[in-house]
Amino acid sequence: MMKKLVFLMFVPFVALSQQLSTENIFYDGNNREYIIYVPQIYSLSVTTPILFAFHGGSGFANDFMNYEADFRSISDTAGFILVYPQALEDPNDGNSTNWLHKEPTNHNDIFFVETLLDSISANYNIDMERVYACGYSLGGMFTYDLACQLNSRISAIASVAGAAFVGAFSNCNLTHPTAVLTINGTIDLTHPYNGLSGIYFSVADINNFWATSNNTDVNPITTQIPNTNMSDGSTVERYSWQNGDGCVSVEELKIINGDHDWPSPLSFWANQDINANIEVWNFVSKFNMMGLIDCNPTNDFNVDMVSSRSLMRIVDLLGKETKQKTNQLLLFIYDDGTIEKKIILE
Repeated sequence: MMKKLVFLMFVPFVALSQQLSTENIFYDGNNREYIIYVPQIYSLSVTTPILFAFHGGSGFANDFMNYEADFRSISDTAGFILVYPQALEDPNDGNSTNWLHKEPTNHNDIFFVETLLDSISANYNIDMERVYACGYSLGGMFTYDLACQLNSRISAIASVAGAAFVGAFSNCNLTHPTAVLTINGTIDLTHPYNGLSGIYFSVADINNFWATSNNTDVNPITTQIPNTNMSDGSTVERYSWQNGDGCVSVEELKIINGDHDWPSPLSFWANQDINANIEVWNFVSKFNMMGLIDCNPTNDFNVDMVSSRSLMRIVDLLGKETKQKTNQLLLFIYDDGTIEKKIILE
């Protein structure tokens, strides 16, 4: 797909205090709006991480910031720039503000996000090794597309209550280890936890894809989150697939009896045992384009051991067992715990 002609409308700003402002970019024939928050500790002389937060379907950036995903206090402490883009109306969906427009359409917001990143980095000293994305519901689904189709610009992502369309990962082009956090409720009726036949992958399928793509451990480490609020009707389990390429991990926060929510103190109807704002930032901020920051891998193996290992099974990128095939990327799992990606060309 060709990139479109872009006109930028941006007022340069040198931050001496916190700034919350609404800015515009004229992109692909549309006046695109976004909210940007710059913390007081921002300095032009220091490279600064950036977090994009994408609202859900039919949503608005301002509401998402004020009533669900308010990262501003975390930004003030951690020192990252925060951006809430606004989606356009989808004429095929009753003019709902959506990141993924219904067919037939040629709408694609991947290049809009890339253009927005370039625009902001022209005015602020952005650490291009630490560009993060998170989203709720349809915004969470969109982060998967960003991680796949704009992987060379996105360091790590987090999806909250987000599904993935069947086939969403078929054109995934990973150029670096990509850490992924998923937060989903088991009784979510909008994006069912166990998937929807022919439409949505299950959460297990999504985690399997990212875990196998990053060559993590096959089995996750499971931790029970303390049930600090007994009245919210839900509990949380943490699953962490570790020791991936570049020491990356894939993580799931499974909300037992959780619905289609963004858990935070602002969402009093959602799970209160975790704060998704804190969980998202604590997770993504550990990684850059190379993987875990200050990675010290412990899973190196002796070359002499390779000759004595035995192949246990072969799986595809969704973790489903298969036979050896030609012209297809497959994962070869050995009895010493190592995993190799192979394409056997015919």
